[in-house]
Amino acid sequence: MPLEAGLLEILACPACHAPLKEQDTELICTGQGCGLAYPVRDGIPVLLVDEARRPE
Repeated sequence: MPLEAGLLEILACPACHAPLKEQDTELICTGQGCGLAYPVRDGIPVLLVDEARRPE
């Protein structure tokens, strides 16, 4: 389920404050060296570092 238009423009990674990009059911941090993947559950981004998946 795509996020509401314009929402990605105001969201940022809580860890490094870089912009996020939508990929499948996650929001991926675009910051170099960060790359955390935040889940989107029921259309709501869960922007908690403890809930994020580390890059592989």
